[in-house]
Amino acid sequence: MDNMRAIEELLIRHEGIRFKPYTDTVGKLSVGVGRNLDDKGISKEEAMYLLRNDIDESARDLANLIFNSRFYEFPVPVQHVLISMRFQLGRAGFRKFKKMIFAFQELDYEEAIVQMKASKWYGQVTKRADELIDMIRKAI
Repeated sequence: MDNMRAIEELLIRHEGIRFKPYTDTVGKLSVGVGRNLDDKGISKEEAMYLLRNDIDESARDLANLIFNSRFYEFPVPVQHVLISMRFQLGRAGFRKFKKMIFAFQELDYEEAIVQMKASKWYGQVTKRADELIDMIRKAI
């Protein structure tokens, strides 16, 4: 066993490992193996690593579960719009946009835009939504 693996196992044994934020024994918000988020936070590299993982997860979800890999045939800006929405709304939230999803599956981008504008989400994030809609319009 190499030295890194040995120290990892020791720290996991002493600190535990948690995959969601928790309050540690001295009241600090922590995550993982004792990462003190209150005092240390995360680095830009760590934030970007998490973001890339979330983008990959969103794209796989869109391709595999919703668009049966047709997702990758969409213009790249449309892919980015859908990834952005899936990222923001989460898996369950995105799936509530049934009419919009159907419109994208039918390549009816104008109807997809109508459905985006008709949603509660649009009223909550109008500036973001308008930017995404503009991206679709420029791509089609």
